[in-house]
Amino acid sequence: MGSTSAHHSEGLGRRDLIKRSAAIGLISVPTMGFLSACASSDSGGNGKVEKGTKSDKNPLGVNESAPLDFVLFDGGFGQQYAKDAIKVYETNYPKASVKFTPTQKITTTLQPRFNGGTPPDLIDNSGAEQMDMGVLVGQKQLADLTPLLDAPSIDDPSKKVRDTLRPGIVEMGQFDGDPVWIMYYAYTVYGVWYSQKLLDSLDAKYPETWDEMLAVCEKAKKKGIAGWTYAGKYPYYVPFSLYPMIGKVGGREVLDAIDNLEPKAWEHPAVKTCFEAYYELVKKGYILKGTPGLDHIQSQTAWTEGKALFIPNGSWVENEAAKTMPADFDLAVSAPTGIDSSDKMPFGTIWASGGEPFIVPAKAKNPEGGLEQLRIMLSEASSKNFTQSVKSLTALNGGTDGIELTPGLKSGVAALEKAGQNVVNPRLQDWYVALQKEKIGVAGLGEMMAGRATPAETIKKIQKYADEAAKDSSIKHYKHQ
Repeated sequence: MGSTSAHHSEGLGRRDLIKRSAAIGLISVPTMGFLSACASSDSGGNGKVEKGTKSDKNPLGVNESAPLDFVLFDGGFGQQYAKDAIKVYETNYPKASVKFTPTQKITTTLQPRFNGGTPPDLIDNSGAEQMDMGVLVGQKQLADLTPLLDAPSIDDPSKKVRDTLRPGIVEMGQFDGDPVWIMYYAYTVYGVWYSQKLLDSLDAKYPETWDEMLAVCEKAKKKGIAGWTYAGKYPYYVPFSLYPMIGKVGGREVLDAIDNLEPKAWEHPAVKTCFEAYYELVKKGYILKGTPGLDHIQSQTAWTEGKALFIPNGSWVENEAAKTMPADFDLAVSAPTGIDSSDKMPFGTIWASGGEPFIVPAKAKNPEGGLEQLRIMLSEASSKNFTQSVKSLTALNGGTDGIELTPGLKSGVAALEKAGQNVVNPRLQDWYVALQKEKIGVAGLGEMMAGRATPAETIKKIQKYADEAAKDSSIKHYKHQ
């Protein structure tokens, strides 16, 4: 499984008619069930450990003998990077014991603990059963991470942790105002992934305009290769390339309006144009046959086997698909193809943002320990270890010196350099998880990409879902500042 807030579980998203208010205790509807859990969680987190004494070596005032409770999403990035960082914590605080729980069932594991007021001290809140970030913030379930950001960094105590992070990481963790509720540890490049070797074999270059895209897909089709595949069971992967394309065609303000749940935001001409472009892939037979029935692993496997040329995905795919990826695959990523020279933003406009969201619960017994573990993870040593072992960048700005980058990672770094300031960061998947996954993703885009709904019908349906979310008083609403 990949590791981002956009991930999935079997059958997730087929419940768009279930109201949030009816979701109490339904673990089969992970993000919804958690809303009720948080809302009813007032049993109080007694038993906070006493704070330790602050010093140059212990700037956060960690209680050196207090146990640390750490729950990690066990996904595409695996567990080893976290285990390695825990060893550093245990070396620095030898009297402390660390309870480490890797799981793919974040909500199932943690809902009872939040209900009982005994959440862990640090959580990697990712995967299919990711807890809804907007709900957690709205229900005041999270600790403000500002003390961590203002603490001295491990590598250079003259620099605060916040000054060592990639642009946008701090802002991503904010919802309203200054508090920072989430530390996105990985830095994910989203886009269109492909085998450079396969593209070269077609004597083709990555297409910059949609006419060129259709021409490349036709060339592939004649060789018995599909142009595209995607995670059909989890079609909220499609936005990894579709959303930045919308931003490229219409400008980033179109994506902001969508995030802000503004009326008629989905009716913007750029949305219509991009939906029609993707629908053209369907109608011309450029999507791998059977794709709507494939999960993320099955679609990635078909792609690594050369059955399809392009797949929308995030940079975790290099690690996640490593078992089936040939040694000479020559993995590459590109920013999405645009329409033509009339696009508002240049070719190279890409979606890149923090992924792998770490949180410290407000009722954690040892919140200082959770913050310190994150501080260790944001050191250059831990960051390099993560990058080398899982083929992904981290939130630390840099941390790649002296590392031999893998093909996908090298391509991702090059894509970021090409994008420059033209990096977009849609926030729907952070602010409105159920809307993004279940409604826009499965009920909207999933139906269109399966050929069961037209772009016009899909836009109308998605706008209705967005309007319902905007009017739903049980949802905390957020806007770009």
